[in-house]
Amino acid sequence: MRIVVLGPPGSGKGTRAKIIGEVYKLPVIATGDMLREAVANGTEMGKLADIYMKRGELVKDDIVIGIVKERLKRPDVKDGFVLDGFPRNLPQAQALDTILKEIGVEIDAVLNVIASADTIVGRLSLRSICPTCGAIYHIKDKPPKKLGICDVCGETLIQREDDKNEIINHRLKVYEEQTYPILERYDKMGKTREISGELGFDEIKDEIKRVLNDLT
Repeated sequence: MRIVVLGPPGSGKGTRAKIIGEVYKLPVIATGDMLREAVANGTEMGKLADIYMKRGELVKDDIVIGIVKERLKRPDVKDGFVLDGFPRNLPQAQALDTILKEIGVEIDAVLNVIASADTIVGRLSLRSICPTCGAIYHIKDKPPKKLGICDVCGETLIQREDDKNEIINHRLKVYEEQTYPILERYDKMGKTREISGELGFDEIKDEIKRVLNDLT
């Protein structure tokens, strides 16, 4: 099973991608995590990506495509994978087609996570992240045991630059302009399936199984 999960920032696509990976025993390829790791490590690619991420803009295509192409060559994706947040524009979608054609596979389904703007802003503006281990918290829905401190490693939590209010609206605008055309493209191919981004955590797994039932 090869699944793409798309949705605006803060829609819950990462949570759903992770659950799909757990339910169907598939590796989850989250481009955002890979880019942030490169930034944290201070690599040449990470330094370039950091410029775009701090402005709330999509990272340059050749950087993201290169990371994904390298990842899809690893043996653990042989029987399937979940792509979290990639592709994000038409050039990336076309590049993904080329990459998959080279390895002789294709996407089975594209999940479009739907959430309201109010839900998205509420989630992102109250979200914090551990700069060391990457654990994510939410002041209301998933607070740390000790305010401002990571439960996992004890590091001081931070708010990502692109989760600040002035950046969130720009991120949503960028998503609408560059990612919606991909959904139209996959819809014409009969690949697109909608999934709610408003459900409680306990309800997500059942909805995923319902939406992907015919692929198992």
